[in-house]
Amino acid sequence: MAMQNEPLGPTGHVDTFTRDHLPPADLWPLLDLGDFRYPEWLNVGFELTDAMVARGFGDNTALIGNGRQRTYKELTDWTNRIAHALVEDYGVKPGNRVLIRSANNPAMVACWLAATKAGAVVVNTMPMLRAGELVKIIDKAQITIALCDTRLMDEMTEAGLRSDVLQTVIGFDGSANHDAELDRAALGKPVRFDCVRTGRDDVALLGFTSGTTGAPKATMHFHRDILIIADGYAREVLDVQPSDVFIGSPPLAFTFGLGGLAVFPLRFGAAACLLETASPPNMIEIIQKYRATVCFTAPTAYRAMLNAMEEGADLGSLRAAVSAGETLPSPVYEDWQRKTGRPMLDGIGSTEMLHIFITNRFDDHRPGCTGRPVGGYQAKVVDAEGAEVPRGTIGKLAVRGPVGCRYLDDPDKQREYVQNGWNLTGDVFVQDEEGRFHFAARNDGIILSAGYNIAGPEVEAALLSHPAIAECAVVGAPDPERGEIVQAHVVLKPGYEGDALLVRDIQDHAKRVIAPYKYPRSVLFCAALPKTESGKIQRFRLKDAP
Repeated sequence: MAMQNEPLGPTGHVDTFTRDHLPPADLWPLLDLGDFRYPEWLNVGFELTDAMVARGFGDNTALIGNGRQRTYKELTDWTNRIAHALVEDYGVKPGNRVLIRSANNPAMVACWLAATKAGAVVVNTMPMLRAGELVKIIDKAQITIALCDTRLMDEMTEAGLRSDVLQTVIGFDGSANHDAELDRAALGKPVRFDCVRTGRDDVALLGFTSGTTGAPKATMHFHRDILIIADGYAREVLDVQPSDVFIGSPPLAFTFGLGGLAVFPLRFGAAACLLETASPPNMIEIIQKYRATVCFTAPTAYRAMLNAMEEGADLGSLRAAVSAGETLPSPVYEDWQRKTGRPMLDGIGSTEMLHIFITNRFDDHRPGCTGRPVGGYQAKVVDAEGAEVPRGTIGKLAVRGPVGCRYLDDPDKQREYVQNGWNLTGDVFVQDEEGRFHFAARNDGIILSAGYNIAGPEVEAALLSHPAIAECAVVGAPDPERGEIVQAHVVLKPGYEGDALLVRDIQDHAKRVIAPYKYPRSVLFCAALPKTESGKIQRFRLKDAP
């Protein structure tokens, strides 16, 4: 008899859009909840604030950022006031989707927690996204309300004009001043708020991923899932303590960043230090100032930190350096261990799975190795038919555990990602004889650059809107600093000359159309693109280009 998932518990959503658009039950991955058991009614916003105060953490520092430190009691009061404003002044109903646009700062975390307390389904977005990208997200998730840092309002306003769905854009002040519409509305509200009684199986978060086509895909995560990643990976692997201070570079709009820089510290009474511009020099300064203990970033930043240590920077407070988002080169791992005496914890996660599911441990780590599954997860390497391959054989990574992929209203993509109850992440791996997993490549056209996942077809679509470009193909090219860079192979229309001036113009055009981090750092002009007899571009041949 085939194993089945447990039926969904009750919902507290009045707006049932997300539950109505979950994948059909037969397309779900098999979930093994194991010891990850929570009450039927669960609100993760409450659990990370009010519940922490009740447990005695009220005076502990929760958030550091923009020149201020806030305790758990202050964060609780702040989020409760905002929740009152969202419900009473702006009519947020349980289950409504609320978009948040902001850099990493305490106000963004407060807005996320407040909207979650109000029962909303939150969509966190990066400040680098352009209006065209925002509209796709708004329309896909049927978002009617957006909260936007007033410093980032231009693209949000333009998105609102382009969308027939978005009804209300509310400004908040992400700086230390807190003087904007939402801040003023919240100021006079009570510091106590009866959090909406959401179900543990209600969707709390939509994480968007560009996917291979460039069209946004929304992954759906329950209230319980957000606690599972903390009670699993953060507890077991990082052993988070209230004395810890977290820092990192991933945007909170990425589930990797939201977990590492908000959920994990807040779940255990620790502090999160948030940087709007998390450049390596900024992180180095803050690590030293606040004696940060846990860092989440990509190998690109760790390289810079290693160089800074050569120049006298003291990063000795870091007990855990977590690397994900791109391949961790063995020299970076080995240099870090030599200079700090501690391992760098390489791991792999995905937006679909919410966070890291395979990782090295403090007492079990190797260079060039991603490690073993987090407790509660299973992983294997499979062939094209889904059969497990022998150890030492390259194949596709398949994972299952207490969380799994659920795409919003996208059965075709769901069938592609979930097969025979397993999540197929799009990564090619090999498992060694001792059971450890080693990353080989992506198999889906995603370019991994400095911790960002970039879909080549999305960049191609942006480039093709440039008046000089007749055809183009985008691939990932090796880069010693960023792991890979976006490389565009371009065929020009007659009358255009492929010179340095045009390269710059093409790059600037890309930055205007899509988020700037996606632009091609290398542009190569060619007379024609390699194609099959049927006209399909052979991108693998471009990988060998000089």
